[in-house]
Amino acid sequence: MQIYKLIGRNVDVTDALKDYVNEKMDRLERFHDHITDAKVVLTVRDVRDNMRRNRVEVQINVPNGIIRAEEHHADMYAAIDMVGDVLERQLRKVKTRYLQRRQTGEVEEQNGMVGAPVTDDVVVTTDDTDDIDITMPEIVRSKKVDMRPMSPEDAVIQMEALHHDFYFFLNAATEQCAIVYRRKDGNYGVIEPNF
Repeated sequence: MQIYKLIGRNVDVTDALKDYVNEKMDRLERFHDHITDAKVVLTVRDVRDNMRRNRVEVQINVPNGIIRAEEHHADMYAAIDMVGDVLERQLRKVKTRYLQRRQTGEVEEQNGMVGAPVTDDVVVTTDDTDDIDITMPEIVRSKKVDMRPMSPEDAVIQMEALHHDFYFFLNAATEQCAIVYRRKDGNYGVIEPNF
């Protein structure tokens, strides 16, 4: 497969583990026209009572989009298998969609590399392995918000009061728009622009 980056967090990435990841990533070789690069992150963390939880995250960049998969399992090799299966299904759907669009003339080739549809972006992000939908999203609601300057901590309080998973606010310290969000581990994150 093309070049990808392998990162280990709280885990020693042994040669056996590298070989196993390489083997799974090589299975995606048939989609090489649609993959520009990839990143694999292996994470181990203790959950409770000396139990370990392994997480495998893979992000694959395709022309005009990203495909991302994440799986958790007590066994790292099983998590790698699971995420490999998800990615294969997602890439197959992207390739099928590309071929359908190429037949209708909606795809353009640039610099000898097969491109994705030029009419829109392809973004597939899912943790659900059975229901992968790559149709273009439809905006069904638009909302305007008052932008009061506040700290990220105050934004978290507002988010919790509204029972939302994220909250858009004006950071009083930076005078920039930002988003606070609830992470899967129960903690909070902040997204800020990088100019």
